[in-house]
Amino acid sequence: MKVFASLRSKLQAIGYLTAAGLFAAGIVFWGGFNWALELTNTEKFCITCHEMQRNVFVEYQTTSHYSNRTGVRATCPDCHVPKDWEHKIVRKIKASNEILHKVLGTVDTREKFNERRVRLAKSEWARMKETDSRECRNCHNYTYMDYAEQGRRASAQHTKGFAENKTCIDCHKGVAHVLPPIEQDIGAPKIEQARAQ
Repeated sequence: MKVFASLRSKLQAIGYLTAAGLFAAGIVFWGGFNWALELTNTEKFCITCHEMQRNVFVEYQTTSHYSNRTGVRATCPDCHVPKDWEHKIVRKIKASNEILHKVLGTVDTREKFNERRVRLAKSEWARMKETDSRECRNCHNYTYMDYAEQGRRASAQHTKGFAENKTCIDCHKGVAHVLPPIEQDIGAPKIEQARAQ
């Protein structure tokens, strides 16, 4: 009996140590995973890729999202990576496709990038449209907009856009990067609009 009791207590001790070890390993893994995830959510990480640094990052530096009178700055992840964990993981998995194209050199020159610019932009706009411009709304919330402080045109366009259930990206394409040549009516002179009709 004593032999079985001794064996049982040893197995219990091994079981407790194994469980504690797995728990500790899980914490270390989860911490490492979150650390790596957050590391990839920094502007510094985004622009380590030469394609980003020489193309879209240079464009972004000339916009009010980079430098403005209030000092509030939107970085690459603010616009391109969701804040909540579930959507962030989905976005990261989809973005892993970019690693393949980095290895393949798909857009490793300015010329290759410009050849694909419209397609890349349309893909990102579609993603933003699909999510109702979720990342834009982290900073720009309809509820807190003061239409009296906006210019006449902006106030009128926002009121109309909200009434038509539009989302930010429907009108604000090219707000942080050079707008590729696409068909659009916003910002077009009245004469060109009249001729088009």
